[in-house]
Amino acid sequence: MGRIAEVEAYRGSDDPGSHAYRGVTPRNRLMFGKGGFSYVYFIYGMHYCFNVVTEKQNVPGAVLIRALEPTSGIEIMRKNRGNRNVCDLTNGPAKLAQALSITTEQSGLDLTRGEELFISEPRVQESFEVASTRRIGIEAGVDSQWRFYIRKSEFVSSKKTRAQNNYP
Repeated sequence: MGRIAEVEAYRGSDDPGSHAYRGVTPRNRLMFGKGGFSYVYFIYGMHYCFNVVTEKQNVPGAVLIRALEPTSGIEIMRKNRGNRNVCDLTNGPAKLAQALSITTEQSGLDLTRGEELFISEPRVQESFEVASTRRIGIEAGVDSQWRFYIRKSEFVSSKKTRAQNNYP
């Protein structure tokens, strides 16, 4: 369990960085589904990435969950990722999926129902500042300021962002 610390947004035919840019395929069909469901894909032949579908039926859109601040289950995450510093367990989309044992088996889950994978409102409301930058890790559509993260979080994926926040 944890607090989402960083995300990136992706749209449809107007977003060349999106899987939905060229239309529906067997791989991206969930992006065109109802919002609130998981879209997990396999990349580079070795990593999984966890997304949340965000739009209404037939309108592609998803948010890639890039980083998480672990709040519980840390020992399980360490077992899944190796005995690492807590800040390095989930500070990247592939690391996050590995730490939480997310694979394409969890693709298509309703994230609002509290099944094996879910997202909920925070139990305690906290005040924090959200920053936005260009998306990272893609080649097309990088100019969109659609990467959002908690400013000053030590759990973000980008080394550059952590350095700017004075974290190693």
